[in-house]
Amino acid sequence: MPRGKPRLKTETMTLRVAPEVKVAAELAAKRDRRSVTNFIEVLILNHCDLVGIKSEALPPKEREHGQKV
Repeated sequence: MPRGKPRLKTETMTLRVAPEVKVAAELAAKRDRRSVTNFIEVLILNHCDLVGIKSEALPPKEREHGQKV
């Protein structure tokens, strides 16, 4: 069940990856009980925080919501 107000997702990203990368992403997302989309979002946001890239598009509270990695 979603917690709080759901974020509006309006952007689309299309990625081409090797089949083994896709399988790894699906397995990792399943292990974290996430969708592949949410898993990738969390990875990107965690990496941005790690290297000091601050997203102006998301309030800090929402960026912290998905950090399980």
